[in-house]
Amino acid sequence: GKKKGIGAALKAFSLAKSLSTGNSKSFFVRKISTQNLE
Repeated sequence: GKKKGIGAALKAFSLAKSLSTGNSKSFFVRKISTQNLE
């Protein structure tokens, strides 16, 4: 529903924020490897 969409948007927004600050690379890699494990 709407709440899930909002949560996804918030996640994308905070990811974009960390991308612009530059500490996202390790976070991004961690996120990808976590998804691959599932």
